Amino acid sequence: MKRLLIDLERCACCDDDCSIQCGNLNHPHNAGVLSLREFAQFATVCRRCSDEPCVNSCPWQALEKQADRVLKRYLMRCTSCKTCSHACPFGTIYPATIPLIASKCDFCLERLPDGAEPVCVKGCENSGLRYGEFEPDEAQNIYQVSDYLLVKTDLKWSRDVRPPVKK
Repeated sequence: MKRLLIDLERCACCDDDCSIQCGNLNHPHNAGVLSLREFAQFATVCRRCSDEPCVNSCPWQALEKQADRVLKRYLMRCTSCKTCSHACPFGTIYPATIPLIASKCDFCLERLPDGAEPVCVKGCENSGLRYGEFEPDEAQNIYQVSDYLLVKTDLKWSRDVRPPVKK
C-alpha cells in the first residue's frame, strides 16, 4: 500500500511559508500541507496514553481518541481552557498543536490516477515528503501515525512510560 512519508528533519528546513501546493481544493493557501506537518509533529510527541487523561479532563468533550489512538480536537467545542494541557503527564499537549478536523489531509486517496504522486510530494524541494511503499522501521526512526502516514524523526520515546511521581 502506498503511503506518505514526512521527514520532519528535512521538513524543518522550510519555514511556515511552505511553498508546496496541495491538490485538495478545500485547502486554500496550502492549509493541507501545513496541517499535515502539524499533525505529524504532534503525532510524534503525543504518547497516546491508554488511560487518556487529556480526553477525560476536557469539560466540553472536545477531545476524542480515535481507533488508532490519535487525538482529535473538535474546534467548535474547544474553548481553550487548557485542562487537557494540565492533565497531560508528559507536558506535550497544547491546544494550539492538536490537529483540528477542519483542515485535514486526505492523502489524495481516490483522487490519484495509477502511478501518480500527490501534488505536495512533487513540489517538495527538500524531499521532506515522499510517496511510496513505506513501512514502519524503528531502526530508521520511521513511525506509523495513521493508516496512510509515516513520520521519520530523530525523536525517540516510548508510549505510556511516565516519569516517576515525586512524593
